[in-house]
Amino acid sequence: MKKIAFIGAYDKTDLLLYIAKIFQELGKKILVVDATTLQKAKYIVPVINPTRTYVTEFEFMDVAVGFESFEDISDYLGVNDIETLYDVAFIDTDNYEGYENFKLDEAQKKYFVTCFDVYSLKKGIEILSGFNKVVTLTKILYSRDMTKEEDEYLDFLSMNYNIEWEKEKIYFPFERGDQSAIYENQRTSRIKFKNLSSQFKDSLMYLAAGVLEEEGISSSNIRKAVRKIEKGV
Repeated sequence: MKKIAFIGAYDKTDLLLYIAKIFQELGKKILVVDATTLQKAKYIVPVINPTRTYVTEFEFMDVAVGFESFEDISDYLGVNDIETLYDVAFIDTDNYEGYENFKLDEAQKKYFVTCFDVYSLKKGIEILSGFNKVVTLTKILYSRDMTKEEDEYLDFLSMNYNIEWEKEKIYFPFERGDQSAIYENQRTSRIKFKNLSSQFKDSLMYLAAGVLEEEGISSSNIRKAVRKIEKGV
């Protein structure tokens, strides 16, 4: 099971569900783990009888909420090794304990997700301050008009911590149209790409290609998967 970590104080729930949907469309067995303090997935992913911890099926993938480790999820599902059930696990955490408990130092990809309001930046950096050895992260940046100064400010805040930034950065436009499409999807409990901007979908596909680069899945196959999601096929 490939583990993909998404770290930061910025709200990442919808991002994980959207990127996971692409993987599901590509035939992967997917687990999305909400290991955040607020557990937003509990409110936007439909479930019949929510409990403190549970795993529910949504859009042909599993979403786990309230667990503190993969071992806890294995116990809940009654299996010895959760890695036999899924091809990819996407883990969302906004605290250092989640990083440690889910052993995200072993993750094949690690992303730091933020926008540029002061809370998201400084709270996100607070998570990184717990690292006692150097961790390599890729930036996922949400901004309406991405500027060099914004990126440099993030570098400045993190300069005294055990962080190495990958050269590549993934940008998501902070557009009202995308927000409206995401909110509508939340209300209807669906994952639909039709009304997302082309820039937002391009960023999703770029992110998917980075995760899948070692598996020989081409960009054209990823694009075909996105088109199927758009059409609701």
